[in-house]
Amino acid sequence: MATDLDVCYKHGDRRAGVACQRCDRPICPSCMRSASVGFHCPECTSSGRQRVLTAQSLVTRPIITQVLIALNVAVYLIGLAEGRQDALAGRTGFTTDGGLFGPSVAAGDWWRIVTSGFLHAGLAHLAFNMFALWMLGNQLEPALGRVRFALVYATAMLAGSLGVLVLSPDSLTVGASGAVFGLMGAAAAAQRVRGTSIWDTGIGTLLVVNLTFTFLIPGISIGGHLGGLTGGFAAGSILLGGSVSRGRSPAAPMVLCAALGLACAAVSLWVASNPLV
Repeated sequence: MATDLDVCYKHGDRRAGVACQRCDRPICPSCMRSASVGFHCPECTSSGRQRVLTAQSLVTRPIITQVLIALNVAVYLIGLAEGRQDALAGRTGFTTDGGLFGPSVAAGDWWRIVTSGFLHAGLAHLAFNMFALWMLGNQLEPALGRVRFALVYATAMLAGSLGVLVLSPDSLTVGASGAVFGLMGAAAAAQRVRGTSIWDTGIGTLLVVNLTFTFLIPGISIGGHLGGLTGGFAAGSILLGGSVSRGRSPAAPMVLCAALGLACAAVSLWVASNPLV
């Protein structure tokens, strides 16, 4: 049976897709009004009122999203200050030491499957990924909660690293885009669980456009994007699927999601030493 949190505040017979970014009321696709950030309900759109920060709303602020963006920006700035040339077209930074490169992972640099997700090959690369992370994090983190959102992000990042090592192990790869694609996958999973079409909320169009760019533009990591997308969708399905947690401890889905991330890391290390291509 659907609860008040599952159904639209205006249409009690319809499942909610997302929550209004201003008043936090659950809204169905027909009540969604596109805004600069996320979606608003009809009342907030017509009134144009500003959201008032309360103790409850502060709890749902996307703190993990902000921390992740700050970490990525800080690493990039420190890399610029460090000022030596690296392997990515002469750009400065830590990409040589921390980028994902199969032979180096096989030689013992296991940390590259994580550090590569916080490195970027230029300001435009960083800006695009951080903008996408901000937009998606603002929607997903309040809906999932901080711990579950962090689990989705970490799992997607590790799944993206696995995808790179499967499809292009000899290419030096950096960027948060695998994890960002994972957030898109988790958003799609959330819509599926709630019975909402991904085409009604725009997630489907966003996925199609970004996947088109992935396959058509040279230099974009196909393995990283597909791996992250798959990992994020799986993590979102685990954490949001009622069939997974029914009759079990509320922590069970989170433990299962963490196990999925660790499995991706373990398989990544194995694939690095046993290349498939």
